[in-house]
Amino acid sequence: MIERLIHPAARFALALVCAATVVAGQHGRPAAPAWARADAAAGAPVTGPADPDPAGPGEGDGCTIISAGRLATADGSVITSQSDACSECRIHVVPGQVHPPGSTAPVHWGMIYYGRDDPRGGRALGDYGEVIARIPQAPRTYTYFHTGYSLINEHQVAIAESTCSQRRELDVPYIEGVTEQTMTVEQAQVFALQRSRTAREALGIITSLVERYGFLPSTGGSEALSIADPNEVWVLEIFSVGTDWKRGGSAPGAIWAARRVPDGHVTVIPNFVRIREIDPADPDTKASPNYRQAAIDRGWYDPASGRPFIWQDAYAPPITEGSLNRLWLVYSSLAPSLKAWPNRKLSGTASSNTMSRQPIEGAAFYPFSFKPDRPVSVRDVIAFQRSTFEGTVYDMTADPAWIVSDGQAGGRRSELATPFPSADLRDLLRVAGHRTIAQHGYGMVAQLRSWLPNPIGGVLWFYVDNPYVSTYVPIYAGVTSTSTLYQTYDARQFSEGSARWAVDFVDNLMHLKWQAAVKDLRAVRDPLEQEFFDTQAEVEQRALALHGRAPADAQAFLTDLTTTRMERVVSMYRDLRARLITKYTNSGY
Repeated sequence: MIERLIHPAARFALALVCAATVVAGQHGRPAAPAWARADAAAGAPVTGPADPDPAGPGEGDGCTIISAGRLATADGSVITSQSDACSECRIHVVPGQVHPPGSTAPVHWGMIYYGRDDPRGGRALGDYGEVIARIPQAPRTYTYFHTGYSLINEHQVAIAESTCSQRRELDVPYIEGVTEQTMTVEQAQVFALQRSRTAREALGIITSLVERYGFLPSTGGSEALSIADPNEVWVLEIFSVGTDWKRGGSAPGAIWAARRVPDGHVTVIPNFVRIREIDPADPDTKASPNYRQAAIDRGWYDPASGRPFIWQDAYAPPITEGSLNRLWLVYSSLAPSLKAWPNRKLSGTASSNTMSRQPIEGAAFYPFSFKPDRPVSVRDVIAFQRSTFEGTVYDMTADPAWIVSDGQAGGRRSELATPFPSADLRDLLRVAGHRTIAQHGYGMVAQLRSWLPNPIGGVLWFYVDNPYVSTYVPIYAGVTSTSTLYQTYDARQFSEGSARWAVDFVDNLMHLKWQAAVKDLRAVRDPLEQEFFDTQAEVEQRALALHGRAPADAQAFLTDLTTTRMERVVSMYRDLRARLITKYTNSGY
């Protein structure tokens, strides 16, 4: 059992926070609750390793995908989303082109990077990294929106990404001139968006590319994608095959499986693969030729055992708390009637079942997808992307270390209490870290609608930096450009002309007095974001009328509107930073 260390200055207040964060038991592992024992009886692990740094994710391990089929949403749209992508947040439009016969397309290494110390960063806009291979070019490519992990194309095909773990024997490090594999997932996403009109086409393109050219992990693990269009959503999971694979041979260069999300269901991918059993005869399931044999050859599955082949168990390590808590939050919130969920809310008297580090129920406890108790909206997904697990055992602002004297022999939560404490601050105060859904990077919610023309039907609700602090801006699939403010970012150098730096500046200033500054943020951000939602129908009616007469006029209208809105967002953060530094300066006079 992992013990929780409490800062000595906070011990006096423990009696006041029994409904907040709980000190772990001192005498070993507590008994598993009934739901966990039942899960264990079904063959799923009850416990698993904690994250090495739960509140400080490494490369690629903070992305959360939430996707919903068209019959599971409030408006009939298909929704897919991702949060906490990489540092390469510069969203720009790459126009479609017609290519002459015999053309080739470059395959890049370096499309993504993480932080100012990553050598893959600092490239000029449009420089997608080192060219490590070339493949045949398509006769025609479609317009798409490029970021580190590219997002959507002109046909409302949208892709969300979440890096997952895999057995270390499958890892493939990139060594220039040595590594045989050349197809990263982010490069495969670009090719799919350039060449597909449907999610199924995109799925086929990506899987054929990683099989033929070899899947090359760019963040050290496996990958999961949610591939969507206005009619359906597919989940694709890809493992690499290790360093012995040779290009040009008969063996596939990846191990992959895909499953269609039922139209009335929601699924979540929290940096952990979700597919379990694979039925090749099921038309809603697809897999590579080696999906099972690769595990047999490596001794990870024995057909003679009589046990079913479980994809998730064969190739992935046990689930960690940082993935499990995200599954628990979304599943238990959207489908409370589905089953008896673990109680991780902070209410009533604390017990071993509400400890911040408690037995985990195992990945098998959560089905691949579920039917929500009520239809899901874009706003619901945004709320999850902003989640810091407030009011649960994972809420870092509820840690007793934040308790200070109230001047009346009691305690109160410090105004400095933040759900985003730095590693140094956690070490200083001994605040136990937990993975929040809200993480820094960039992200989106894609709203895909079959009843509208593609330029209007597809909307990216896009944010930069921290979704808890940032503003979601709607970007329509038909826009021809984005504001230069959203095309500018270098993690190594602050820029006044960068939307992400504008948000990040405010985010950092808020730590001067977090609890009060959150109210200041919401007072100016929430009305602006609400305006974007309130005027959506009106905007789309006008765009639809223009589209009926001249599609180019509709695109120009949406492009101008998007640029203006992006500029308004950045202006709001610039004004807010001046207000915050003035209001919460540490200068006493």
